[in-house]
Amino acid sequence: MPRKPVPGALGPWDPAPLSEVVDRFSVAAAPWWVAGGFAIELAVGHPVRAHGDIDVLLLRRDQLAAQRALSGWDLWAADPPGTLRPWAAGEELPPGVHDVWCRPAPDQPWRIQVMLDESQGHQWVSRRDTRVRRPLGALGLTSADGVPFLAPEVQLYYKAKGPRPKDERDFDAVLPLLREPQRRWLADAITLTYGVHPWLGRLLR
Repeated sequence: MPRKPVPGALGPWDPAPLSEVVDRFSVAAAPWWVAGGFAIELAVGHPVRAHGDIDVLLLRRDQLAAQRALSGWDLWAADPPGTLRPWAAGEELPPGVHDVWCRPAPDQPWRIQVMLDESQGHQWVSRRDTRVRRPLGALGLTSADGVPFLAPEVQLYYKAKGPRPKDERDFDAVLPLLREPQRRWLADAITLTYGVHPWLGRLLR
């Protein structure tokens, strides 16, 4: 039976190094991107803050690539609103499930969080607002050493829902590097989905 995730009850987090994530997912026969705070750091080019986890984004249609990349690991799907349950081999997770917690074994810390996002044809579609879209080819960037990561404006769009101190720090770090088209896309996406937002004034200066 699914269990409610109680802090500490299912074990602590010990984020995998970026190099381990790259080694594992580079064999996945599907596009993937480093997401979350590490995506911001890859865009900025240096560490910004400490991290409680490390995120990898896959398209929902490619979700089983995570099982191949993490073969033998203990994988749990996060069923809304806050229930973890084992993710069975070969199981296609339904649209309401966006996150998978991953650890090498049940007695080890959680190491990687896999996030599933939506797409239609050659377009990425925001799970927050289906009106927010962009071509899949423009969803991510690649670092100088070949690591794919979510474009910072897309990552900030998700962080804008309810910015925490760490999200504000990420925004401050990457804002000076955003070009005008990136700022405009992010401002338009935030306005469409969230309405009035404190980041808009700084984006549109």
